[in-house]
This record gives sequence, structure tokens and C-alpha cells, in this order.
Amino acid sequence: MFGRFCFAAAPLLFLMGVAGFGADENQSALIAKGKLLYLQHCVICHQGNGQGSAGTFPPLAKSDYLMANVENGIRPVVEGLSGRITVNGTNYNNTMPPVLLTDEQVAAVLTFVRKTWNNSTDAISAGQVKEVRSKSRFKTYEALKAAADYAPLPKPPEGFAIREVVRFTENPVRLALKGGRELYALSEAGNVWRVETSGRVQQVLRGDQYLEPERGRPNPLGFTFDKSGRLFVAVNRRRDTQPFMTNEVTIYRSTSARTPWTPEPYVRVNYPWGIGPFNHGVSHIAAGPDGFLYVASGSRTDGNEHGTDARYFKGGELDTTACIWRLPPDGAKEPEIFASGLRNPFGFCWNDRGEMFATENGPDADMPEELNVIERGKHYGFPFQFGDSTNKPYAHTPDAPAGLKFTRPVVNAGPDGGSSGGNISTFDPHSSPAGIIFCDDTFPQSLRGTFLVTRFGNLLKREKYVGFDLLQMRVKKTATGYEAETKTWLAPLARPIDVIALNRAIYVLEYSRPLNHKGDVPMLPGRLLELKEKK
Repeated sequence: MFGRFCFAAAPLLFLMGVAGFGADENQSALIAKGKLLYLQHCVICHQGNGQGSAGTFPPLAKSDYLMANVENGIRPVVEGLSGRITVNGTNYNNTMPPVLLTDEQVAAVLTFVRKTWNNSTDAISAGQVKEVRSKSRFKTYEALKAAADYAPLPKPPEGFAIREVVRFTENPVRLALKGGRELYALSEAGNVWRVETSGRVQQVLRGDQYLEPERGRPNPLGFTFDKSGRLFVAVNRRRDTQPFMTNEVTIYRSTSARTPWTPEPYVRVNYPWGIGPFNHGVSHIAAGPDGFLYVASGSRTDGNEHGTDARYFKGGELDTTACIWRLPPDGAKEPEIFASGLRNPFGFCWNDRGEMFATENGPDADMPEELNVIERGKHYGFPFQFGDSTNKPYAHTPDAPAGLKFTRPVVNAGPDGGSSGGNISTFDPHSSPAGIIFCDDTFPQSLRGTFLVTRFGNLLKREKYVGFDLLQMRVKKTATGYEAETKTWLAPLARPIDVIALNRAIYVLEYSRPLNHKGDVPMLPGRLLELKEKK
């Protein structure tokens, strides 16, 4: 409650078998039930005496924030809480997911808190909880339960075992390895967690320690370590500037490899904020075989549309958008535009021959999404064409400049990933290919020489749900380009956003919990899965 819940084995989000409270139950019985619920859900972070942990988990005992009004107590439980709050003069800036409790159970646990540890204020009723919940993003207990349920583990590939490593309390966006041995996860809030394969998780860096909150709300999407062990985080930030909104990109770099890290701004790039919801910004960042840093810079439009809102620049794409940058790891410089014509290259990696492969998210128009072999100076089609099609996806699609040559995507020869009806370049429309890794000779035999690609799943409402899986792709060079045999390796998954390997095991990062895009279920934090070859 009122802080970031600990990473324990499902400490909160499960359905309790506690009966509803009848009107004839007295307050003592209500407090007793609330104490039981507190011990089951809250004590890990807020302690048995309600004192919390200074700077990390705020106190509930004599809490001015909690006692200020009824909603301050109810809303974090039924909806969750993130961002900065001040409790008894101390600032807290963590994330707490909602707790899967009925209205009656929320009333009981809050009544216990409000009547304990020298707190003395009114009890909470189920009716008050219901009213506050109705104004939250979940509206009802049933809506929260639908969002909170974790799906059963998918059936593992033949010869592999699967297990859940950890459930996150905030949405994870990236995985990274330090020194090839230590596994870390980055959250949407910019928090960095060290994850041990035993399931133990330790927060090693808070977003508010380095993300310059005074500059506005950050959106971190890229995360890596260089060969020396320094940390890099790629962040987008919307700035209310004149004459139009801008996207401020900052790449933060730690001053050394040693913890505690002290990341500082390394590179800043500003360009006009995108039209509508299409400011993809920078996302993946990784060190290449040449030692340079590569950064995915997504488009600021869907297909070069100009928009109609005077607050936004109407000039379409820029040199620094819809491309991949290259940067030296030392000595801040303007980014080199390494390759262009890429709408949203969300993930990339290199094979054992040093070839770079990048996933690319397509437009709202029903066009294939792509896997591309990235070469310096090449153009990959956006916004002029997508996938196999040479037709303009929109009436406003501009003509390509005379003499501009496009490099075609990898052809998917199937049988999966969108190619059941014939070759496609490369994936189902709207399947959102994301994280990608190459499996070298350190991987189990069945994976060697192939790529593993996560597909986040469609965000547009469609009758068919595409993505929500992990594909295995065996890519070969042909006389006309590249072709991939593609098979579904693991499915269904809940918004898989990244994948990484450590000690011959594969780790898949689920951003959230639903296995499809049905309804309007909010994306509560996901989990980390491990797949390991059976011995």
C-alpha cells in the first residue's frame, strides 16, 4: 500500500477466499479481518508496525497523506499509485500496483490501518470504496480481476522446461546483460532492477535519481551496458516549447561501471513532437561489434502525414527520425544517421557474421511489418512503401525522391508469423515485432544459428489477434535478398516485449498480462519467464 510492493511469490494479486461482511458485524470484527488482510498483502513493504522504509515505502502509521482524505487511502489500493508523493515531510517516488481485493476487503484493511498505530479516524465503508473505484481506471472489482489475472504458463517447446522467475510491480520495458553475466530490467519509470535467476530482485537505481524530473515526464525505452560495464538509458520527453511541441531525446550514461551508478546526460537531441499518437521516439540502444552505440529512432508520424493541430510541426519526418543512429561510446557528438526509412525499429541485434537485423513496426494501414538486414547508408522504404507492396498505403503518401533505392525486407517463407498463405515481407500487419536476439553456438543445439523474435501483439482492435508470441527464424541469403523459415517457438504470451539469453537459458519479458486485445483491460505489470533445455 502507498509504495512499491516487494517482489515476492505472488504477495498480493490473487483472489482471497474471504466472505463478505454482513451489516451486523461490529467494528472490532472488521478490524480483525483487516489485520489479516494487511498481514497477507501489505506487511512486506509497510512493516508490521506500519513504519514502512524511509525513502522507499512510506509509513502508514501517523501518515498525514493517508489521513488527509478518504480517497487518498482508497484509490492506491483499487487503482494503484505511481509518481511523487510526500508523506510526513519525506518524498516518495515509487510504483504500487492495485491490490485484488473486493470492496468489503478494501474497507476492512483500510479500517484496520486507520484505527491502528495511534491512527484514530473514521472507518471506511464498502460503499465508499465502491464510489472511488467507479471513478478509477478499473471501475469495478471484476474489471480489476480481469486485468490482474496472470495466464497459465504456455506449453514450452519440445526439450525445454518453462518457469516463472518473477512478477514485476511496474511495467518492464527492457532487459540487459552487464558483462554477459548479470541480468537487469528497466521499468517504464526508469527504475533499474537486478534480477537473479533464483527470483531475487533488487532495485539498484531509481528513475528520479537521474531522469531530471524537473524537465518533464520521461519515457525511457532503451537500456544497455557497454563493454566497460557502463549503463546507458535512452529516454524521450515531451517538452511544451514554442512554436511547437518538441521531443527531447536524452541518452544517459553512468560515470563508471561500479554501483551505485550516477547516470548523467551524454547526448541530447531535440526535434518536433509527433503528429497524433505517433511520436515513437528513441527505443532500443545497444553496443555493436564495432564498439559504437546504435540507437533506434522511430517515426514521428504514421506515414508522413502533416496533421492539422497548430501546436505540432507539420513537416513530416526529419533526418533524425525513422532511422537508426550510431554514436561513439565516448565523446558526445551529433548522431550519425546509420540507416533510414525505418518507421519504428524497436529491436535489433547482430548475428555471428556481424550482420545487423532489426524488427520494424508498420503503420495503421494493413501493411506487413518487417525484419530488415541493416546496412550503413541504406534506405528501407518508409514512408513510401511497406513490405512487399509497391502501392501507396495512404492518399497522402509522398512520391519517393527520384533515384532513391529501397532495400527490401527479409521474406518470411513460413509456416508461421504471417506467411501461412504465401511469402510475406515479413510479419502479419499490426503484430508489433519487438525484442530480438541471435542464437550463437553457446545456445542449445535446436536454437543455434537462428533468431528469436518477440511480437508484442496488435494494438489496433481487430477480430484476429496477431503476435503475442515468440518466433524462431532461420534466415538465409538468397539470390535476391534474405529469406526466413519462421516457426512459433512459444505462445501465447502476454505482450512479450524483450528477450535475452543467459547461461544457456532464454528469458522472455512480458510487459503485461492479457493474452489478447479483447476489451479495454489496462496493462498491469507483467513477469519474466525462463526457458531452459531439459537435461
